[in-house]
Amino acid sequence: MRSVPFSGRVRQALRSPVRRAVVAASVVALSSAGVVAMASSASAAAGCQVAYVTSQWQGGFTGTVTITNLGDPIANGWNLGFDFPAAGQAVTQGWSATWTQSGAHVNAASLDWNKSLATNGNVQIGFNGAWTTSNPNPASFTLNGVVCNGGVTTSPSASKSASASPSASASASASASASASASASKSASPSASASPSVSTSPVPPGTHVDNPYAGATGYVNPEWKARAIAETGGSRVANTSTAVWLDRIAAINGVNGGMGLKAHLDAAVQQDAANGSAPLTVEFVIYDLPNRDCSALASNGELLVASDGLNKYKTQYIDPIAALMSQPAYANLRIVTIVEPDSLPNLLTNLSFAKCAEAQSSGAYVQGVQYALNKLHALSNVYTYIDSAHHAWLGWDSNFTPAVNQFYTVASGTTAGVNSVDGFIVNTANYSAATEQFFTAATSVNGTTVRQSKWVDWNQYVDEQSFAAALRTALIAKGFPSTIGMLVDTSRNGWGGSARPAAASTSTDVNTFVNDSRIDRRVHAGNWCNQSGAGLGARPVASPAAGFDAYVWIKPPGESDGSSTAIANDEGKGFDRMCDPTYTGNSLNGNNLTGALPNAPLAGQWFSAQFQQLMANAYPPLS
Repeated sequence: MRSVPFSGRVRQALRSPVRRAVVAASVVALSSAGVVAMASSASAAAGCQVAYVTSQWQGGFTGTVTITNLGDPIANGWNLGFDFPAAGQAVTQGWSATWTQSGAHVNAASLDWNKSLATNGNVQIGFNGAWTTSNPNPASFTLNGVVCNGGVTTSPSASKSASASPSASASASASASASASASASKSASPSASASPSVSTSPVPPGTHVDNPYAGATGYVNPEWKARAIAETGGSRVANTSTAVWLDRIAAINGVNGGMGLKAHLDAAVQQDAANGSAPLTVEFVIYDLPNRDCSALASNGELLVASDGLNKYKTQYIDPIAALMSQPAYANLRIVTIVEPDSLPNLLTNLSFAKCAEAQSSGAYVQGVQYALNKLHALSNVYTYIDSAHHAWLGWDSNFTPAVNQFYTVASGTTAGVNSVDGFIVNTANYSAATEQFFTAATSVNGTTVRQSKWVDWNQYVDEQSFAAALRTALIAKGFPSTIGMLVDTSRNGWGGSARPAAASTSTDVNTFVNDSRIDRRVHAGNWCNQSGAGLGARPVASPAAGFDAYVWIKPPGESDGSSTAIANDEGKGFDRMCDPTYTGNSLNGNNLTGALPNAPLAGQWFSAQFQQLMANAYPPLS
């Protein structure tokens, strides 16, 4: 498929996230935790809903809180308060608010950029936390001292009397709880994905829904399934949904007798017909920009800016894809498109590469992505997710804010503006952990923060979960709709097996602590090609956390990132030394060994040794 360098402060690209073995994602939308009231005057209408979602592991968890204002607009800031029910629960790091804790009481104060909340507007904040014996959800929330009471009130004194009695909010009606749950955007737990929506009325086929993965089953690529079954033990994952990569014009009609776009869509229709009433989601990677993967070699593409590449991309690639997807036979499918992995991030960090500089100066990347969004968004059953790299590429402040601005500029230039984008995906085909279990960016070791370690290297994030949540919040603040959702590719970031740490290190040296504690076992976070020791990550699941549409397997496990040696081909794919296990590296990976597996074939071709390793190191383990 593709290979990307890695780009931190001055780095290139990676890919792919992970999910831990046991993920407890819970949604709290009780009447006591579902509505927060805000009062500013005797005649002010006040009311708000809160969804509290956690994903937890032994000793730690990530909490996401979504606040929806149901009352009058809030202009001058808000303070959210709640109490942890159990001893040992603590906030260790927070984002999108100023977080403080005194004893069991936690307070989150708005920042300048999110202090205003329109009526029916919402804001999402989050934190990483720790726990000891148990991790129950808070029983109630308050906003500016007013208890959550399950409705809108025009009587501040009445609200405040309720505030004085937490038990009053606990006795609020079950209907208020259901209302809170229904309106909490993108906060369903994995189990909730079994039904298409909170409503008992079915969604008409072809309707453009908020989350195309909710209540749906995933398309199983027959070609990938056959390869998986042919491997010893492969039947355990052969029915997992994976994406189809349209990585060249020829792939639209099928290469060397293989399935093309129409064949996959026809197969998806058949799977949908055998699937009962549940809709079916099928994923395609749109991946053929001119000067593609401009900072890498292993996954360079067929089109060049200098050879009329942008026009060919539009007329010979995007137009035929859109024409096929628009056919009435496929109107009931939920077609998810992953738009041009690594393209826009390369324009932020890798302009020292000639092909990247040409892609920027010509406008080929921006115009190509905009053209794809215009064509695909026009189809009501097609969903568009823009690739947004990963935490070890854009997690530094110097990259993060420019990325948000760039994504907004590109989307704003489409016919539908920011509404042409359904969401963003992180870690496509990469190996970064979705959540580092034993430390966060705020963790200190003997007075030194882990951000100062060689591995973290001053990054603001240590995993994909926190990075994606922060990115989504920033994108919404910039002007994207609050309905955008995040995807995380968990196809190859499980990092199980004997090398996986079972507990946090006890070392007082920050580098030793991080190296012994980290889930991600790569030699360097800049290594991206066919990584030794990697394992399958969390299986695809809808709505794993607030703001997240799904964990997905976009990179089909077993498909190579690039060849270990030079291999002649007609696909435009070169030999990248980052795929050579003997290469001692460069400044982009700290002059370390690449960590790549030997004897790898061209990008996108089947790599049996890699597939066997991924199964052996799967986390959660395969049964």
